[in-house]
Amino acid sequence: MKILLIEDDPGVISVIQRGLSASGYEITIAMDGKSGLEMALQHSFDIVVLDLMIPMINGMEVCRRLRNAQFIKPILMLTALGTTENIVSGLDAGADDYMTKPFKLAELEARLRTLTRRGKEVEKKEGILSLGDLTLDKVTKTVKRGSATIDLTATEFRLLEYLLSNTNRVLNRIEILENVWDINFNLGTNVVDVYINYLRKKIDKNHDVKLIHTVFGMGYVVRQAYEDSK
Repeated sequence: MKILLIEDDPGVISVIQRGLSASGYEITIAMDGKSGLEMALQHSFDIVVLDLMIPMINGMEVCRRLRNAQFIKPILMLTALGTTENIVSGLDAGADDYMTKPFKLAELEARLRTLTRRGKEVEKKEGILSLGDLTLDKVTKTVKRGSATIDLTATEFRLLEYLLSNTNRVLNRIEILENVWDINFNLGTNVVDVYINYLRKKIDKNHDVKLIHTVFGMGYVVRQAYEDSK
């Protein structure tokens, strides 16, 4: 696996480089956002590990620019900023995973394996998921309700894809976290609720038939129902 590590802390670089190189990973280092962005776009990597607080261009902006340039490889944000707001901002910027410092090397390795494996699986997926007048095209990455196209972020798209793949099944927050983000947040985080609300505003607003529903004390489910979702 070829990894681009965009990080300016020598201690963190040393730990990751020694630990992952021993496991057979090929690590390339960029110590500022500008060079990291250029390297990611000009060379072939399997995954990018990205710190937020880096010189020249911060990690959040690097992530946005990569996604705007149609960079499709997984991006793992690795940072000391671990509030729900930071996590949501990172995922909205296009990150596939968000891991806070300090971290355990074994967990980092596990997440890297999962992200690269999922990336390969996603490339093979084809077809359309639908519920009522809502359709999600896995190939073109488009979502429509009726004839209206709905613009979603990458994270919102993955969340909706997972929900539609499990129509009429109640999904708890842990299942959603593990399958949409492949991460284990603190159980007290409300990032799932935040993104469910994002989707509701885009999917269900101004529609009589609601598709995204809360099952109190259990989780969320997508199904057609003439009721107000909360």
